[in-house]
Amino acid sequence: MAKQFRVRLKRSTIGCTESQKETVRCLGFRKIGQERLVNDTPANRGQIFKIQHMLDVKVEN
Repeated sequence: MAKQFRVRLKRSTIGCTESQKETVRCLGFRKIGQERLVNDTPANRGQIFKIQHMLDVKVEN
């Protein structure tokens, strides 16, 4: 089984750049407090790194 991240959106996108807003949307978030399981790929790691100040990230096995 591939490694995954449990990611939760903890901050609003108000005041963020358009690129950061698109990244939030591409990860599948629509509301504050939503959680998603994200596969550990280089593309997803880059997205998480880009908006890390808005997320809570935990590693799942």
